[in-house]
Amino acid sequence: MKETINIVKHSGEIEEFDLNKLKNSLRRSAVDERLILKIAAEVESNLREGMTTKQVYKMAYKMLKGTSRVSASKYKLKKALMQLGPSGFPFENLVGKLLSYEGFFTEVGVTVQGHCVQHEVDVIAQKDKNHFMIECKYHSDQGRFCDVKVPLYIQSRFIDVKTEWKKQPDQQSKQYKGWVYTNTRFTSDAISYGTCAGLGLTSWDYPPGNGLRERIDRSGLHPITAITSLTKNEKTQLLDKGVVICNELLENPLLLEQVGIGQGRVHNILEDLEELCKPVKLLYNEKR
Repeated sequence: MKETINIVKHSGEIEEFDLNKLKNSLRRSAVDERLILKIAAEVESNLREGMTTKQVYKMAYKMLKGTSRVSASKYKLKKALMQLGPSGFPFENLVGKLLSYEGFFTEVGVTVQGHCVQHEVDVIAQKDKNHFMIECKYHSDQGRFCDVKVPLYIQSRFIDVKTEWKKQPDQQSKQYKGWVYTNTRFTSDAISYGTCAGLGLTSWDYPPGNGLRERIDRSGLHPITAITSLTKNEKTQLLDKGVVICNELLENPLLLEQVGIGQGRVHNILEDLEELCKPVKLLYNEKR
C-alpha cells in the first residue's frame, strides 16, 4: 500500500490496516493462493480511511463466496458462532461436542448439588482424573467481551461444587477445575484473574494457538450457521431441532429434507459438508 489507511475495529479502536492479516485469515480458510492475492488486491483498491473491519470482511467474504462455498464457510467461522443464538444452548451444545471429540465424557445442561446450593452447570466434562465444571458465555455481538466479573462469579460457584464433589469417596483422586468458554474474547483483567485463580479460560483466540478457532478447525466441528448454501430460515429450523454442528447433517441427511430442502440442493450441501467437516492440521500462525 502506498499510504497508511486506518480502519475501525468492532471495539471502536482505530488501527492501521494490515494486508497480511487479511491474507493470513484467508489462508486459514484453505483459500487458493492465487485467489488470496486477487481478493487482497481488490480489498486494497477499495479501502478507504475510516472503514470498519466489518466492511473489509464483507468485501472479502463476498468475493470468496462466489468462488468457493467451503472456504467461505470456514472464513465466516467467527460470525457463524455469533449466529448460534438467541439462546446460549446451541453454543453450550457445541462446546460439549468439541470436548467429546477431544476424548471427554460430557453432559450438557446439568443440575449439580454444591456444598451450599444447587447449580445449573452448562457442561460437565471428565477424562481420566480430570473433572471440569464449565460455564459457557455466549454473545451475539463480537464487540462484547467477558470482563473480570464473569470468572469471579464462576470461580465462586466452582468452589461450592468442588467442595461437595470432594466429599464423594470415589472422587478423591480427581483433579477438579472450573472453566469458562466464550465465543468472543476476555478482557486482560479476566485473563489475569483466571490465571491467578487456576480457572480455565477458552475464547475465540485464547489460549493462543488453542482457542475455539483452532480447535474447531482441527476437529472439523463447524457450526451449521457457517454453511453458506443454507438459508437463514433453514439454519433456524435446524437449530430448533437441536442440530448444531455440520457433522450431524452428514450423519443424518434426512434432517435437510425435514426442513424442506429438495434433493438437488441436498446433494450439493452434502458435497460441501464432506469437505468442510474434514479435520485439518493447522499450518498457519496468525492473529485476526
